[in-house]
Amino acid sequence: MPSFDTVCEAKMVDVKHAVENTSKEIATRFDFKGTPAAVELKDKEITLIGDADFQLTQIEDILRNKLTKREVDVRFLDKGDVQKIGGDKVKQVIKIRDGIETELAKKIQRLIKDSKIKVQAAIQDGKLRVTGKDRDDLQAAQALMKKEVTDIPLSFDNYRD
Repeated sequence: MPSFDTVCEAKMVDVKHAVENTSKEIATRFDFKGTPAAVELKDKEITLIGDADFQLTQIEDILRNKLTKREVDVRFLDKGDVQKIGGDKVKQVIKIRDGIETELAKKIQRLIKDSKIKVQAAIQDGKLRVTGKDRDDLQAAQALMKKEVTDIPLSFDNYRD
């Protein structure tokens, strides 16, 4: 039976390059000279460090521009709270979403079931496998998900015939 997987995964190579380009721009910009402004990527977390909230906002804007240029959807970013660290420095951790959360997967599964399209959706650790007898039904399910689920960037892979 034909099937495909619905996933939510960022291209980590492009994210890494965007963070490196942001770091280079911070190093060369005049308004960041002599400040502890920095950005770093560790695992699936981007850490922004600056003097004040205003500086963190500027760094985040630069990062978003670099990500957009590399065609990485900024809906992958999950901003954390601003935290004070030693002295007058502040930091913010931005997590990169990886996988579809169980609650959202159940919502998508319910959406597919209620649409009366002749496909089945099964949740499998961060992915949603959609299976059906007809390719047209699978394409209809994809179109439905693209239209209805706008809060996270979904992509489709692992097509089987």
